[in-house]
Amino acid sequence: METNSFFLSSWDQYMYIGAGICVALAVLILLYHEFKVFQIKDYKEKYDYVNLHEVRYFWYAIVALILAGACFLNTVYSSMIVEDGERWFYVRLFIAVSLSVIAYFIFFSLVKIYYPGKLEKRLSKLRNTPRVSPQGNLMRKLTESEEDHHLEPSQIKDEEVHSIDYDVWIDEKTGYKKIEKYQAYQHAEECSECGYYTMKISREEVEQSPTASSTGLLLQHFKCSYCNHREAREIIVAKLSDNVA
Repeated sequence: METNSFFLSSWDQYMYIGAGICVALAVLILLYHEFKVFQIKDYKEKYDYVNLHEVRYFWYAIVALILAGACFLNTVYSSMIVEDGERWFYVRLFIAVSLSVIAYFIFFSLVKIYYPGKLEKRLSKLRNTPRVSPQGNLMRKLTESEEDHHLEPSQIKDEEVHSIDYDVWIDEKTGYKKIEKYQAYQHAEECSECGYYTMKISREEVEQSPTASSTGLLLQHFKCSYCNHREAREIIVAKLSDNVA
């Protein structure tokens, strides 16, 4: 009995320490990510970093918190284990592991379903935050109709026959121009079936190529990673003669 009591006392102490370390690790992971974002001064580079890493770091923090919960669960009802026998120690261990596995899959689904919507809002804010030119002037983001006059014909064609979008920023005082390239297929849209931000472009095909005298037709295929809803959207591609500024 004394041996069991001493062992459980030490076990509980180690589990509390483990839980504290895991909580601290979760906080440090999030702080590290935000510090890296803060260090990046260029908004396009900041956008690319967030788009590439934010979900991954957020998930690492969630896993650390799940481990913290597992450690804490292995400290409850220690007095009952001392009184009723060591078999309850293994029962508690089994319950803690089982609940951790369940929590892992529940949070995995929640992150996959709900977090993309929050991420898209942050990405949209980064994409539309006014840029500053090397001369220190605020730049203006051009509209779709304005930006074609500042793009190369190949860039305009990229926008029309591929899932690529260009943003053009202009310093109207000095004429300095900055062009940023974005990949549309990397971003999720709201699914019309389930309502979650889990709809992405899976593939696209050119049904009819544009010519100098006629428009073309691009077919984009979307697939929802949550409910597997699929839909296709037709995009009219402008005449080649209209693509030349």
